Amino acid sequence: MSASASGSSALPALLIEAFADAPCRGNGAAVVRLSQAADAEWMGRIARSLRQSETAFVLPWGQDWLLRWFTPTCEVDLCGHATLAALLALGHWEAVAAGDTVRFHTRSGALPVQLAVGQPPRGAITLPSSGLQPAPAPEALQRLLRGRLGGEAEAFWRSPLGYAVALLAQGAPLAGPLALAPLLDGQLRQGLVLMQALADPSVAAAVPISPGAAAVAAPEAPRLAGERPDYQLRFFAPGLGIDEDPVTGSAHALVAPWWMERLGRSRVVGWQCSDRPGGMVCEAASSGMIRLIGTGHLLWDGSLHSAPPPSALASAAASDPSALSRLGWSPPPTNA
Repeated sequence: MSASASGSSALPALLIEAFADAPCRGNGAAVVRLSQAADAEWMGRIARSLRQSETAFVLPWGQDWLLRWFTPTCEVDLCGHATLAALLALGHWEAVAAGDTVRFHTRSGALPVQLAVGQPPRGAITLPSSGLQPAPAPEALQRLLRGRLGGEAEAFWRSPLGYAVALLAQGAPLAGPLALAPLLDGQLRQGLVLMQALADPSVAAAVPISPGAAAVAAPEAPRLAGERPDYQLRFFAPGLGIDEDPVTGSAHALVAPWWMERLGRSRVVGWQCSDRPGGMVCEAASSGMIRLIGTGHLLWDGSLHSAPPPSALASAAASDPSALSRLGWSPPPTNA
């Protein structure tokens, strides 16, 4: 064992399968607990080594925490499942108590989170929802959907988050094999959400979810904590280094308001029908935010035998928010 693997440099690290209630389901995120600010280059190297869809880095800041997210290829502005994983990790490390509400300060602002009481580990995270902007569906996407799913998108939207969203007919085989990532081009590579309604199988005839759509039998819905989801989706983002993300909190936060409006409710249940399925409850929160409630499974717990390289800027960041900002972190304003 090399000197760099000594105990003095070890950082707490673990892997949470977020939005899952059993092993090998949901979306895995590694979480690393830092004791001092790290630079983006080092965190990017760690994320590439851990090779999860996201690695979250948490750093204590007063009563709250700073949080950043990295895929194996880049840093991202928002990640739902790694936010839930970070919350559950802090609960596992007894840094956050059940019932307590704290804030993660991120590139996307302050995100309130709350650890729930009981088992399996469960938490509520509040994410921004940037809104859907109707747009014409690209003809290349429509051709792809006709070839792979037997029908076109019934509606299409862009979003400030950079994700595109396509609504499919209820009968489209969304849950089947669907290797779309290599076939996407342009802006669609930065995030494509394919979604469809789920209906109660006890309903004899499906009702079209959009004007002019044919009434077809909806796919049977799975159960999520005893509840039947209202919709399901899949998410592809090869441009972010993620061919398909198993369960994507930011995508559900984006589309949940549309389903709430469509169904006339302030609470909906979303499902992601990837090969590592999982889901979440979505509730309307204040100021256009969406609260996502989900469980997680601890897959492994250990130590990361690497430490950020020392620097004068990192040392200053312990007490100087401007130094922290220069390292790419997002501390709250001093009057917050």
